[in-house]
Amino acid sequence: MTPRVLRTRNFVKDAVSLILETGREAIARSGMFRLGLAGGSTPRAVYKALASCADDLPWECVQITFGDERCVPADNPDSNFHMAFEALLCRVPLPVGNVFQIQGHIDPNEAAAQCEAQLAAVAKRMGEPIYRHDLLLLGLGEDGHTASLFPGSPALEETQRLVVATTGPKPPPQRVTFTYPLLNASRKVAFLLNDPKKESVLEAALRGEFPSGKVRPTDGEVVWLVGS
Repeated sequence: MTPRVLRTRNFVKDAVSLILETGREAIARSGMFRLGLAGGSTPRAVYKALASCADDLPWECVQITFGDERCVPADNPDSNFHMAFEALLCRVPLPVGNVFQIQGHIDPNEAAAQCEAQLAAVAKRMGEPIYRHDLLLLGLGEDGHTASLFPGSPALEETQRLVVATTGPKPPPQRVTFTYPLLNASRKVAFLLNDPKKESVLEAALRGEFPSGKVRPTDGEVVWLVGS
């Protein structure tokens, strides 16, 4: 399915609306909303605004994952979990067991295996061959990367593992990331882009270039929410 590009002058408001609408649809369908969070600076304002609408979702039905994580302790400012916790997770009535945190403080390969096992257990309970996010939020790097799938990385060629250890070009280099088999099992992927300097990168990604341009769910859709 061809990606949709939604340009908006109300980026944060429309991002929250997308999350809430998709969440309600998922809960009506299966009783659960599986939401994958993106790291980086752009989603922070979205998460804070979503927290202010806490009453609009039954959070006991929401399951949280992270598309990637830096290999640092959870209280480190570089941690994607740390950002999401401060902006959203500590502000909503979300059961602790519903958050599938990637353990950034342990060996990256072990952290990847633990995360993959958690996702496999849920998929088995749901009668699925692979864990399916109802909504997976992703970002876009200046080099076209998304999650921690960087240009030239061996992780781009992974076809079996759902979560792997990898390295990035910026510190901290050690990362754990979702791979294409997991990303492309999603029902909906939403790229959050609110930086006009990345317009040329977006255009290339829409042509299927860069790691971000290879995210094309086999039975789902890709939406680019672009601030203008």
